[in-house]
Amino acid sequence: MRRAGAARAREGPPRATARRARVRPWPQTFRDRAAVRPAEAASIEQGVRLRALFLLLVGMILAIAATDVLTGAVGLLRETASRPLTEAEKARYVQEDIAGRWHTWPATLVFPSELEYIGLGRVQLYARRVGIAPETACRSGTDAAVGSVLEEHGCRTLLRATYVDQTSTFAVTVGVAVMEDAERRQAVAGDLSNDDRVGVRPVAFRGTATELFGAAQRQRNAWVGVGPYIVFSTAGYTDGRTRQAVAPEEIPHSELWPTAQAVAGRIAHALGDEPAVPRCTQGNVC
Repeated sequence: MRRAGAARAREGPPRATARRARVRPWPQTFRDRAAVRPAEAASIEQGVRLRALFLLLVGMILAIAATDVLTGAVGLLRETASRPLTEAEKARYVQEDIAGRWHTWPATLVFPSELEYIGLGRVQLYARRVGIAPETACRSGTDAAVGSVLEEHGCRTLLRATYVDQTSTFAVTVGVAVMEDAERRQAVAGDLSNDDRVGVRPVAFRGTATELFGAAQRQRNAWVGVGPYIVFSTAGYTDGRTRQAVAPEEIPHSELWPTAQAVAGRIAHALGDEPAVPRCTQGNVC
């Protein structure tokens, strides 16, 4: 009996006691994680709210931007759509078209090859263009008294061409002084001299009926204004006869000056003729 008791004593405590001794407590990290979960949930919930607010703001911004784009597109469509021209737009169209003719038109359109005039007995005749001079400065293509006034008022350039009448008896040089606008041209007109001895300088072309036509051969000078242009004219005889050679009691040929006036007048009329104005901003269809 004692041996049995001693043996049990050596075997240690009962098994139930041994099992309870092997049960371990929850790890510290697990307890910490369990404590953090409510904070994480609160943080996630706050993040969801902020994300929803952010998306709402982005949506509002995109909606405003889309509205602006749509409004701009509608305005652009209305602006670019064909519509009737206003009276101011019609006037500006005419003004710009006339003002640009001196460089948008070819020289042969500014100075046509033939120009009609009426001779004695109301006969229809044609003056013939002999040549077109190179473009020049306003001062160098006119007499000093005229050139200084043109330059003072901002004359841009001077175009010249010479014609002869149908019998090649008279030579006529036409000069087109190009001003900045009609207002500048009107200002020049008030300052130009009425002396018919000065004006545009004639252009002669060698080997033609005009080769003897120089400043001394001019019998008369004049000018007329239209749009931004001052159209000068000067006429004389092709035989070299000077103004001084014509006696005061002698009247120049009755056709000389009317021919010059007709030639210059037709050129001025073409430059200042109002164009056909379209009814709409994109042609004649609104």
